[in-house]
Amino acid sequence: MRTASVSTILLAFAGSQSHAYVVRPAAVSSPTKVGASRLSQLNAHTNNEKRPEANDDEILNNHLQDAASTMRRAAATALLTAALTFSPTMPDLQQQQQRISGDVPTTAGFITPSTLVVRPQIASAADYGSLTDEQKAVAEAWRLVDNSYIERTFNNQDWFGIRQDAVKKKYKNMDEARSEIQSLVSSLGDKYTRYLPPAKYQSMVDAATGTLAGVGVEISTDNDGRIIASDVEANSPAVRGGVKPRDVFIEVDGTRFDDGKATPDDVASKLRGPEGSKVGVVMERDGKTLDYILTRQKITVTSVKTYMSDKSGVGKVGVIKIKSFSGTTADTVKKAVEDLKKKGANAFVLDVRNNPGGLLPGGIDTASLFLDASKPVVFEVNKNGFVKATETFAPGIELESPLVVLANGNTASAAEVMSAALKENGRAKLVGEQTFGKGIVQTIRQLSYDNGGVAITVQRYETPLHNDINKSGIPVDIVSKGCVSDDAVTCIPKEAFASR
Repeated sequence: MRTASVSTILLAFAGSQSHAYVVRPAAVSSPTKVGASRLSQLNAHTNNEKRPEANDDEILNNHLQDAASTMRRAAATALLTAALTFSPTMPDLQQQQQRISGDVPTTAGFITPSTLVVRPQIASAADYGSLTDEQKAVAEAWRLVDNSYIERTFNNQDWFGIRQDAVKKKYKNMDEARSEIQSLVSSLGDKYTRYLPPAKYQSMVDAATGTLAGVGVEISTDNDGRIIASDVEANSPAVRGGVKPRDVFIEVDGTRFDDGKATPDDVASKLRGPEGSKVGVVMERDGKTLDYILTRQKITVTSVKTYMSDKSGVGKVGVIKIKSFSGTTADTVKKAVEDLKKKGANAFVLDVRNNPGGLLPGGIDTASLFLDASKPVVFEVNKNGFVKATETFAPGIELESPLVVLANGNTASAAEVMSAALKENGRAKLVGEQTFGKGIVQTIRQLSYDNGGVAITVQRYETPLHNDINKSGIPVDIVSKGCVSDDAVTCIPKEAFASR
């Protein structure tokens, strides 16, 4: 973490249990070789020298568009990029990450209806001079990444040179241009910064706006790599049809998924569709094949579930299972704590096993419920090295009762933010397995003319003790490996509930 100067900006939010302040770095590191090269090219234009393959109109309009885009984002979504945290991709979790077929997307992230999708201005022909539509699409994707991407060496590449080469190419059709965008973004070597083709992007938008329906099953893989229904939403088409947890997907709408190559994403994309439409599903249970015809409907995902358990030597334990974080998670957890205390709970467990993350403020505000005032929660660092420090604004609602956070290797992102905040502030014991290790934040930008969008890594974060957990995860206080019991308390030894 760079040394900070005394220049700070205080940001307080009504209704939030936390507030943040931004610290300007005391010094900016010297430009890299790549950065210096790019800077000299830009300076050459200032001295009335033309950049290769670019005309004055293109350069001027690009700069004007960049400036307008920056002002628009500042006015409309100044804090959006800090709010949207994407979950790990399927390969990272070895296809164990849970997915929900319904109004939650199964691409590499989690979006709720409260998430904003920022739409750039549609570029006109004059903006890019004589460029073709395909070349404009490639140039736009490059510009969006260039504006926001956190790693300013761009994987130690001549990023500006890559743009010039890509824009000079002649594309036969838009599919070739989209392939070039995919290649351009992939060259960054960041699995979270990626191109979203139109269908994938629209699926995420539809899920966020509630215009896509599903059958209400949570999808993951078992130890044998088979695609299973890991959970079923109450009052959903799946429940009414007879689908049960642990049922294995064999076929959906005529497409087989028992070849060992399918992912939960593949299955979920087939299960989703227009509300009221029907989908045929073939599943296996205890060696028997089961056929279902289910009618899709809009799904309200139950991301927080609660129950009461008992632990010898501890007494009644209130368990709050959080599947993912949204803008309303903290309010739901607050009500759950109050209800469980009325039922006699004298200790609590926050079960975030297989929680891939979600919206970062959801994790921050949930942690704040259990922390005293003025406790650090998370530090966010953007591409310019500015640090936004978030700490609790007021005392939480539960500061005394023993608290345990149960995690595993699939606990990631916003769930790690909450876990680290409670552990490193000495409020909770972290039990289970070392977490996944995703300490970066992404945002989405739409491309013009229905060309999909790009997900861009825009920030990284550090824990209250300034640990960078990216790719390493959070070590637990007490190891409890491989526990998949539905009753989280059975996975936790009695000593975990002892006072810290």
